[in-house]
Amino acid sequence: METPSATVSVPDSPTVSAEISLPIEGMSCASCVNRIERFLRKTPGVAEANVNLATEVATIRYLPEIAGLDELARAIEAAGYEVRQVPAAADGTALSLADEADAEAAERAHDRRSLGISAAVALLVAAVAMGLMYAPSLPIGMEQLAWLLLGPATFVQFWAGRRFYRAAWRSAIHRSTGMDTLVVVGTTTAWAYSVLVTVAPEILRSAGIQPETYFDSSTAIVGLVLMGRWLEARAKSQTVGAIKELLGLQAQSARIVRAGAEIDVPLEDVRVGDLVRVRPGERVPVDGKVVEGESTVDESMLTGEPLPVLKSSGAQVIGATMNGRGTFLFRATRVGHDTALAHIVDLVRRAQGSKAPIQRLADRIGGIFVPVVLGLGALTFGLWYVFGPDPKVTHALVAFITVVVISCPCAMGLATPTAIMVGTGKGAEAGILIRGGEALELAAGIQAVVFDKTGTLTRGRPTLGDVVTAPGFEPVAVLDAAAAVERGSEHPLAAAILARADELGIGRGTVEAFEAVTGRGVRGRVDGRTVLVGTAAYLESEGVELGALAAASHSAETGGSASAMTQATQATQAASATHSASEAASAVTYVAIDGRAAGLLPTVDEIKPEAAQAVRELTAAGVEVWLVTGDGLRVARSVAAAVGIAPGRVMAEVLPAGKADAVAAIQARGRRVAMVGDGINDAPALARADVGIAIGTGADVAMEASDVTLVGGDPRAVATAIRLSRQTRRVIRQNLLWAFGYNVVLIPVAMGALFPILGVTLNPALAAGAMALSSVSVVTNSLRLRRFDLGSSAARSTAALRLNSAAAA
Repeated sequence: METPSATVSVPDSPTVSAEISLPIEGMSCASCVNRIERFLRKTPGVAEANVNLATEVATIRYLPEIAGLDELARAIEAAGYEVRQVPAAADGTALSLADEADAEAAERAHDRRSLGISAAVALLVAAVAMGLMYAPSLPIGMEQLAWLLLGPATFVQFWAGRRFYRAAWRSAIHRSTGMDTLVVVGTTTAWAYSVLVTVAPEILRSAGIQPETYFDSSTAIVGLVLMGRWLEARAKSQTVGAIKELLGLQAQSARIVRAGAEIDVPLEDVRVGDLVRVRPGERVPVDGKVVEGESTVDESMLTGEPLPVLKSSGAQVIGATMNGRGTFLFRATRVGHDTALAHIVDLVRRAQGSKAPIQRLADRIGGIFVPVVLGLGALTFGLWYVFGPDPKVTHALVAFITVVVISCPCAMGLATPTAIMVGTGKGAEAGILIRGGEALELAAGIQAVVFDKTGTLTRGRPTLGDVVTAPGFEPVAVLDAAAAVERGSEHPLAAAILARADELGIGRGTVEAFEAVTGRGVRGRVDGRTVLVGTAAYLESEGVELGALAAASHSAETGGSASAMTQATQATQAASATHSASEAASAVTYVAIDGRAAGLLPTVDEIKPEAAQAVRELTAAGVEVWLVTGDGLRVARSVAAAVGIAPGRVMAEVLPAGKADAVAAIQARGRRVAMVGDGINDAPALARADVGIAIGTGADVAMEASDVTLVGGDPRAVATAIRLSRQTRRVIRQNLLWAFGYNVVLIPVAMGALFPILGVTLNPALAAGAMALSSVSVVTNSLRLRRFDLGSSAARSTAALRLNSAAAA
């Protein structure tokens, strides 16, 4: 057996599971999903298996040292299905993202053509048959007409319907049933009975049964089911529009420097370490670091920032972003499936292939649906044969065919995954990356949102004000010692201190015995002196008496530092003329040298202009908004007041571990909580929350711990993500209600529930049409999410994405 080609991440440690996505052929309904998952989960080494009917992909988490790709493929085949081979590039390597998308699009086009031709032929035969049968006068008798229709009806039954027979046979040899089983049983019964009537009508007459053929029903059923599959495939192809748009941003080639010459090569030929030239107006082909030149780059497709960003030597550039008027040379650091764009596409694909908990009921019902329907069909035949009017056999046969044909487990299987595909894709357009169906369902029920401050409600790029010193210390000396120790820290305030020190050419002293105390500060020995840098509580716990510096810190935090306020005003005015300097969050870092309070370093972190609107939108949606920060209470309350968070929902001076406890405390009040953060110290709280939301400009570890990633950093996207999740949940419920309601109502009607009251029965062809449209209606309802109003919180990102897509085209 050939091992399927697929992308798989193999762990370094044998105790860590790997994950793989395998495309599957032959699935048609929820019962198929249930069966494949059962067989995979019974395979040794498989930790989890989720099958998505809409994408026809199985996502499997397994232990590579126990289960390999061959074992996984064999489990799928044992369930009665096949693993679709994923084509590789000519050189045997994995296809690029664009080529992969082209291959998938070509395969969908081939399926649509095949289904369209088959459905057209089947419907044409059915129309001719019924037209002749119901014409006012016929040039030939009914027996001759039956012989005339035998050939075309047989052609439709076994050529156009061959896909149903293959799938049903595959299920039968593995002692399983599916949607195709119902179609085969219904149409074969009608066709076989009609053949008997055509070939040996005297047998039925001798039994007192009036010969009547159902070639029109068998051909119409095949044609309508195929037409429904074609419409369903067409609708499902529209649910992956977000991935298409993302892939459209990718450059097709790159200009690399080799042996002193610049040459154009296909994108897949770029390797890590290559020097790449980007000319004016071109897309950056892969991720890298600028080594020469300068230009502005439009990164709005990833960050939502409306203004281009200046890139010079040492700056990071991201693949698929748009270069401005300059030119630069950069060294490739991430290529192929390792680029930022590839990670985003992979995240969207995983989300679209995931399963929401609400789908589990549909899967359980789907597992027993087809056998139950076949049993109901047999019961219906018996009841009509015993209690029905004459001709009993005819009525019983028609009722049996109608019951098995009208039943539709497909709609149940498609109800949730199609909505998740469209919902997560719509979110991706706005830079809202939802990890999966479970995260989406949880986000819909969020009752409280907890914001971290730095980098979430503020820009996370603090600037340093005037250094305040204690008697006997010089500002430059204090800054020099503090900067030397802070070079080992990743805190945003450290970046502000180092930026000022680098401007002055200081802070380069040798540091010994460096130690970082999470959430409190750092310490080390610089030129023989012990230096502490951090919060007031940290210095006091080390026995440092702050004295007059405490009063000075209060002045700095409330705006007493003229330099700090001047910088805040300038930064804010540059952003918006309507914002005042009070909308900048001031914080203070203390410095002690050899056990004495030496000075304090006031920093200003501008509050994001969108933060207040984000809080208003969440409040309007009935969501509680909290602020949890490690900063002092005065700073925390100042920021809360500026953005509209109630003072009673502010938690200050909270250590990183305490943020998770703060989330737990809110959860203890009966609230479903979302945590929004961007730093490493937010990861525990993100993991503890019901839904973790990471700002995409933050640390990778925060994004790993999150359920939702906001690419860019606009806090208004939090409200948009919750609204989108709620709307997607509403569509899922509508789909499930329709899928279950359809079967609950129409199966009894097909059995003849209305006959004793109204004398009405269903025609098998009408039943087939209803069954086909039931699946299409579910997919169409899900597609309504494409019209979801993303609102002002994502307008820039969406507009940027569409502009970039157009430019790529």
